[in-house]
Amino acid sequence: MSWAGFDARDSTSLERPREDYGRSLNRDLQGLRIGLPREYFRRWQSTPACATRSRRRPGGSSRRAARGVQIELPHTKLARWPVYYVIAAAEASSNLSRFDGVRYGYRAKEYSDLTDMYCRTRRRGASAPR
Repeated sequence: MSWAGFDARDSTSLERPREDYGRSLNRDLQGLRIGLPREYFRRWQSTPACATRSRRRPGGSSRRAARGVQIELPHTKLARWPVYYVIAAAEASSNLSRFDGVRYGYRAKEYSDLTDMYCRTRRRGASAPR
């Protein structure tokens, strides 16, 4: 079963052609460098098995695999919470938009136009009987 693609029951779903995610799986990655931030692997390398796995070549162990290059992102720790709050607020806004009175939830009974419908619905929506 494929979970990719448009979902008619999800108001935030985008209607577009399905993507073939497997089309590049056998692509030759030789010559490609992939940055592996040192800060992301410190905690995982506490066990020998994790340390060994993190040193493997990205894309496999063959000659066609990409070369992992260790990089530093020293300010990653400082960005975690600001990024989280921006994304969390955007996700909440996006997903709660379905309860705006247009498709679901309380809707004012009398209004003159779309703007008036939104204003009346939002004004009365919080105190409307459920």
